[in-house]
Amino acid sequence: MNNKILVVEDEAKLREVLCDYFSSKGDFPTEASNGVQALDLIDKTAFDAVLLDIMMPELDGLSVCRAVRRTNDIPIIFLTALSDEEDKLLGYELGADDYVTKPFTMSVLYAKTTALIKRNQRNMLAGDRMEVSGITLVLSARKVFIGKKEILLTPKEYALLRCLMQNRNMVMSREQLLVKCWGYDYEGESRAVDTHIKRLREKLGERAACIKTVIKAGYRLED
Repeated sequence: MNNKILVVEDEAKLREVLCDYFSSKGDFPTEASNGVQALDLIDKTAFDAVLLDIMMPELDGLSVCRAVRRTNDIPIIFLTALSDEEDKLLGYELGADDYVTKPFTMSVLYAKTTALIKRNQRNMLAGDRMEVSGITLVLSARKVFIGKKEILLTPKEYALLRCLMQNRNMVMSREQLLVKCWGYDYEGESRAVDTHIKRLREKLGERAACIKTVIKAGYRLED
């Protein structure tokens, strides 16, 4: 209950039914009708789980899963009419946590979803942490703290901070950050890194001083 669920399904009626069912259980579903919308929402919101259709226009579910897994360990359940073993194996290789084949019962889907969320939360309690310059990352929870205060970051801001912390005291070029945080197939401007770094610094407040701009080279996080 009280989980934020992203429902990605191009069939409007099924999407509505899914959202209504999870809402009735006390969860907070958000809907997307295609993969492009889904990636945009995931970039802005920390969801507890994603229900992801495979066959969709614009960007299919497999491509969405591949993109999400570059920076995010959120539980993903594929909703699919495909029963072919090779398709399932590919989904698992890309990072899917489970499959539900259409038609399915809502109670089974709900049970699978809540089980994955609970497992993910247990992993969070394992407490794998990274600490640099007074900034703490709880890796499996994808949370950031300064002291006891949680700093709310978007997934891209979190990915940038994690990358810089993992490579602390090393200069990371914009191109390197784009590859690690946006992916090899990103077609936008490298200045997107500057925009996100600016927002990250604003959220880190005084601690942002540890993120140094290296002129004509990139960024470095100093411990």
